Amino acid sequence: MVTGESEATREDRSQTAAGAPEDPQATDEPESATQGDSDPAEPAEPVELERWERFADSDGVVQDPPPAGRLRRAAGRVWRFWVHEWTVVSVLSLAIAGLMTWPTLRQPTRTIPQDIYDPLLQAWQVAWAGHALLTDPLNLWNGNAFHPESRGYAFSDSLLGYAPFGLLGSGQDVAVLRYNILFVLLHGLAFLGGYALVRQLGTRWPGAAVAGAAFAYAPWRLSQAGHMHVLSTGGIALALAMLARGHGWSLRYGYRPERVKPGWAFAGWLVAGWQVSLGFGIGLPFVYVLLLVTVTAAVGWLICLVMRRRRAFPLWLLVCDLAGGLVFAGVSLALAQPYLRVLAEHPYARRTEQELTWYSPPLRGYLTAPAESLPWGAAHAPARATLQFPAEMTMLPGLVLLGLAVAGLFLSIWTVRQRILLVLGVAITVVLGMGTSFLGGEYGYLLLFRYLPGWDGIRTPGRFVIWTTLLLAILAAGAVGGFAARAQEAADAAHVDHRIPTRPALPLRLVMVVPVLLVLAEGLNATPHPEVPRSPVVMREVSDPVLVLPSGQLEDQAVMLWSTDGFPRIVNGGSGFIPKRLQQVRQSTVNFPDPASVAYLRELGVRTVIVLRRQVVGTPWEHALDAPVDGSGVTRQESGDVVIFTIG
Repeated sequence: MVTGESEATREDRSQTAAGAPEDPQATDEPESATQGDSDPAEPAEPVELERWERFADSDGVVQDPPPAGRLRRAAGRVWRFWVHEWTVVSVLSLAIAGLMTWPTLRQPTRTIPQDIYDPLLQAWQVAWAGHALLTDPLNLWNGNAFHPESRGYAFSDSLLGYAPFGLLGSGQDVAVLRYNILFVLLHGLAFLGGYALVRQLGTRWPGAAVAGAAFAYAPWRLSQAGHMHVLSTGGIALALAMLARGHGWSLRYGYRPERVKPGWAFAGWLVAGWQVSLGFGIGLPFVYVLLLVTVTAAVGWLICLVMRRRRAFPLWLLVCDLAGGLVFAGVSLALAQPYLRVLAEHPYARRTEQELTWYSPPLRGYLTAPAESLPWGAAHAPARATLQFPAEMTMLPGLVLLGLAVAGLFLSIWTVRQRILLVLGVAITVVLGMGTSFLGGEYGYLLLFRYLPGWDGIRTPGRFVIWTTLLLAILAAGAVGGFAARAQEAADAAHVDHRIPTRPALPLRLVMVVPVLLVLAEGLNATPHPEVPRSPVVMREVSDPVLVLPSGQLEDQAVMLWSTDGFPRIVNGGSGFIPKRLQQVRQSTVNFPDPASVAYLRELGVRTVIVLRRQVVGTPWEHALDAPVDGSGVTRQESGDVVIFTIG
């Protein structure tokens, strides 16, 4: 409690804490610092947002003076750190992530979200990256799977940015535990990134919390629970927030040179580079968005310069932008090289326009929830039945989010022009996300696919829903801010008229939590968490290279996970495409262990073939369980539920 305050001062602080707009003149900078560089029509920024120095703030509450004494000062600093908005939001992001992804952490070494296919591949990817960086960094892209192919690690989005987690521990249990922890953390980062971005754009905490919740827990994300590279969107929002902060720009107050912080701009470019390192599936659109933003900002600055509307651009900011931009471009180009080589060696890996039609959702897909949605999954089952590929076509951003976004068209803290631009952005991303479902794609996604580098490697247009959700979240945050402002104005008027004794700061804050809870409720999951198949013990003992039968796109992903114990070379592999050599291996071994298949495997250098008894039943390889090997140079040994063939 600050002593010596007047009644009016305390009321002003109460108003700030409740979310009401402050006196336009009540800034924490000299008047000359804000005049001359901002549009007179723009609202002056309130005290609270002026103090938003590190994406953190005490929400307008003035802190007590530092206590006397070294111990008391240290304790005060610790207390201020833990009650700081940045700390509170970070902790809440993790707590909410743990709850919203439950039961992921209930049995984190035995079960995995969604299914036992793509998540096992991605658990291998993170484990391999850490192993390679520790043992042989120069062969990072030559994974132990897909023997004897090279650059097998680049057959799918690599998740390379998670490699530091792969440095810790080894083996299947650790790989599954690591995956589950990352699964929870990436949701927390998405919430935090969405919150920070919309906070920087000019909203108070209720609107930012709604945006963070919508960005991290939109219902469509539940259909992607098995695709970690698609769910890892937090770096997108966080990088944009840092870049906006570094450039002294917000949606509500525009560009103000006096708010520039070059260090934040540089950090934003680094985070953007890290985001791209997780994969080009969502990283490539992000690269183009940053390029578009950079070009637009540069053109706008040049126009102001030509029109002699002076807009200062500090030298250090230019230096940090150039340095950060070069790092970002260097990372993006370096990561693109192995993928370009893969496309050169496997030209059939390029996506075709025919493939796009299989994955292009219709417009009704944006109003359809996936089966994993607890609130809407059962109710939307008939709608899902009409979709050709529900896993990639259930695109619901959230009915609550859509309602708030529509409300934001009429009541918002954003200007009318800004709302129109946001709606236009939503429309463009929906059209692009529909792929060939919108007028055959001729005036939408196919323009990107045919004429811009990199787009022919992406077959799922619907993932533009990431940007649709982000734009809807910004619209919704504006509506929540508008509601808060109107409510506070009504409360202030009632207080002035003496109809109520005090301003309802606490009740208003509690009411503002309701939209956040409603958005989170739509993200509740019914995601299955199957038990991960255990690796055969002999995998650790046999000589590599190894072929495990049966072999198929889905079965091989489990084999990749099993190989994380020691990383023996394996012929098996699952990825975004099937190499022709692996297809040939599967075709050539259907009669294994006949002489022709044994000779073919010898040419590939394969030394061991493991046949899984239970899994091989009903497949072309079932006869291998009892096939004779006399005179073939192959030895046969049984070990529990597997049969081991050693090729001499």
